[in-house]
Amino acid sequence: MKLSFIATLLFGFTCLAQNNTDTSLYMKSDKITYLTDIGSESGDLYKTIGHHGPAIENEWMALRIYFSDKVAIDVYNKAKAGLELRKANWYPTPEQQKEGWGADYYKVAATSGLGGVKLWDGEKVVPLNPVTNRLARVGKTETTSWMEMISRGVPYKGKKVDILVRVTVFSGKREAKVEAFSLKGEKVQFVTGVNYFKDFQTKKGANYIAVWGKHPEDVAAEIVEVGAAIMYNPKDYVKTDDDGTQYLLISKPTKHLETKIISSCARETELNTLDKLEAYIK
Repeated sequence: MKLSFIATLLFGFTCLAQNNTDTSLYMKSDKITYLTDIGSESGDLYKTIGHHGPAIENEWMALRIYFSDKVAIDVYNKAKAGLELRKANWYPTPEQQKEGWGADYYKVAATSGLGGVKLWDGEKVVPLNPVTNRLARVGKTETTSWMEMISRGVPYKGKKVDILVRVTVFSGKREAKVEAFSLKGEKVQFVTGVNYFKDFQTKKGANYIAVWGKHPEDVAAEIVEVGAAIMYNPKDYVKTDDDGTQYLLISKPTKHLETKIISSCARETELNTLDKLEAYIK
């Protein structure tokens, strides 16, 4: 009994000590050399960078930020827990998907995706574009992986602002953290949210919006139902909106905003329905 108890403790310690997250940033022309940062004065390296921008993953999902005028957050859903990003490069073959790999079931389209950040000028959404420079960075700590997108010189209310969007995934924790910063210290109104498509189901609570349904994705071997949710502090926001493609959260003027995002899909064994996803959030 004593040996069994010690073995259990050691196993638990090993699991805690492992960092089950990873980063991925590389040029499409060179999949061997991974980068920690890359920048562009045009603000658009969408076709130059592998998987169109920096990416990170935990055991249950991978996330990427588009290095373009969108700066949207996209999701790679997994059928089983594990790290796949550096082997699959976001686009596993149909054979790999049938063997149990995940896939890009999520479609951003013209929205901010899941938890993506833009600005609000009091009347409409303002993209983080044009820019004088855009920079992507990735990094790891002992228990996390993170990616950042810095958009400098974004026109906003008659001036130019610098906006940083940071996404962090945690080892052993399903939800990711999304932060937005106004780097020069001016207060701005951020806008974030979650997108949806026709026939989607929606669940809303005081501090979350969860959606579930089939995305019209065309790069995966099959269409799979995907769940996505954003969790937020309602005190940070002045209004919510629905533009027909996404639920929007419009913040109070602030220098920093933080939300949490989570995604799952019907192929996995744990959070494979909207009810289960909502129960987890609650």
